[in-house]
Amino acid sequence: MRRLVLSDDSEFGRKYRIAFVFVGVVFLVLIGRLAQLQIVYGAEYRELSRTNFLQKINLEAPRGLILDRHGAVLVKNRVAYNVFITPRFFNAKAFETLQNLIQVPQVDLDYIQSKIMLAEGRKRGFSLLAIRDVPKEWALILESNRDHLPGLDISTQEKRQYPNGPMAAHALGFVGEVGAEDILRQPLADYHDRDWIGKFGLESKMEKSLRGRRGSLWRVRDAKGRIKTGADAMRWLPRPFHVPAQPGYNVVSTIDADIQRAVELVMAPFVAGSAVLMEVDTGKVLAYVSKPAFDPNEVSGRLSSTRASEIYNNPLYPMLDKVIQGTYFPGSTYKVVSVIAAIEENLVEFEEYHLCKGWYEYGRSSSFRCTHAHGLMNLESAVVSSCNVYFYMLSERVGMDRMARYARLLGFGTPPGLDLNHEKSGFIPTKQWYAQKYQEGFRIGHTLNSGIGQGDVKASILQVAQAYGAIANRGSVMEPQLVERITDYRGATVQEFMPVVKRRLEFKPETWDLLIRALDGVVNSPEGTAYKARLSHLRVAGKTGTAQVRAMRREPGQDPEESRWRNQDHAWFVGFSPVEKPQVVVVVLVEHGGFASKMSVAPAMAILDEYFKITGAQNQATP
Repeated sequence: MRRLVLSDDSEFGRKYRIAFVFVGVVFLVLIGRLAQLQIVYGAEYRELSRTNFLQKINLEAPRGLILDRHGAVLVKNRVAYNVFITPRFFNAKAFETLQNLIQVPQVDLDYIQSKIMLAEGRKRGFSLLAIRDVPKEWALILESNRDHLPGLDISTQEKRQYPNGPMAAHALGFVGEVGAEDILRQPLADYHDRDWIGKFGLESKMEKSLRGRRGSLWRVRDAKGRIKTGADAMRWLPRPFHVPAQPGYNVVSTIDADIQRAVELVMAPFVAGSAVLMEVDTGKVLAYVSKPAFDPNEVSGRLSSTRASEIYNNPLYPMLDKVIQGTYFPGSTYKVVSVIAAIEENLVEFEEYHLCKGWYEYGRSSSFRCTHAHGLMNLESAVVSSCNVYFYMLSERVGMDRMARYARLLGFGTPPGLDLNHEKSGFIPTKQWYAQKYQEGFRIGHTLNSGIGQGDVKASILQVAQAYGAIANRGSVMEPQLVERITDYRGATVQEFMPVVKRRLEFKPETWDLLIRALDGVVNSPEGTAYKARLSHLRVAGKTGTAQVRAMRREPGQDPEESRWRNQDHAWFVGFSPVEKPQVVVVVLVEHGGFASKMSVAPAMAILDEYFKITGAQNQATP
């Protein structure tokens, strides 16, 4: 085997010697520096270690704002004063002084005591957030008594503020202290004990964008926990000793604050219910109301057990997002499903008449009732007058499974796609479901009930808006949208969200023509169920619906009026305007409102009226 010999004159040999010399020099420098630190400055460092220590302070990032579509602030931050303690130095005397100076809540006292007990063995620089958001007056008192409170610091932080209180609360959401379930939901995020995190609404959905990135600050403390400053302290700090926090991104929502405020006022007289206003061609939600609501300012803080029980155990469910979490019998608003299925499957003639005597006979002994005897009805007039008898016939002809298939095409039975607050799918039954659920299996009566939006059919308010939006725009099932874009703190766009068509329904032109003409007649024909509540200057098409509720016995001691109210049916109205070129679709549900034509149509009309007044959009007046 030949050996490679490097001659002194070879190029490789020269480079090798240079590298060897360089490494040797660096090694000698390091040894010299180590010797200097050990011998020259050793005593000084040992004294520093004995009398001082470094402490790292986390700097919380300002949370991003939530804005309306025009830039109006819906959610912002305010300055909050937080009390931090370093348990190693916060002794019993300091604890007593703290209690004497300010009225510390017992829950915070217990927390401080538990953390002090756990501090044994922790690093000397370990500090914790002891009391959050103390009044400014308290902060000044504590700051002026710092000499008697070793290990205590006052830090400012921006706390969430909801300037409009309950307005759009279910859409905007709220924040709360991070918990174990949040860590599981955001496993890779850098969350600390008592951090804020979005718990509900957009605050939760957009958490990653809103949160920002925390910074840090190093400082030197002496043996008594006092902060040291000046050049002597600065030379011991790591570099960089100050990393500024990065603010969270702002979220620009699709909500229009002026329209939202107007819708809230329209819905104010009603105890419970919901309303939503959505653009037909984009799916952008302009207004979002769920009643009763809650105040995010209150639930974002610490609630007493009594107050928490009042809110979370309220029988009217203020914490339930009734726009997407509440599911109800859709009633007659669901009749459009049978209409579409019958026309598309060539199961009905437009001028085919059937007699409504006030009931529909099924089998030998069964009958399904209508509101009254309508007389001869065809497809269009049956929609206008909301004749149940006609739709019993039509749904029997269409069949359960075919009706379910067309319902799903319109968006029923699946989440609308807002990706908010664990939105519900509602429920669309099938023959197989009945066969599995009931010992007697599927019956034709199940189909008849489903055809008028009763039985086991369930839908959310937003699902109804999505379905009627697809009717209004003639076939585009839009994904509801609540976020327009994300911007940085300077207002520069980081991400923009475009409208999404979930599916395109290629139905016959005559299907859309008849359906829209019939829905126009519901409002504008004297025979229509919404005719008495129409507005002369707005051309609206829509559908009323009355959703039956389960009869409830009056509880001992229950107010008779409350019992009567709870046994009234829910009232629906869904409509869009202008009829010829629809811009928006509105859905109103008044819980226990009784007949829809009396309770839900008027507020829906008022909402549409306010929309056109605020936006100045053109509308086709009723002749």
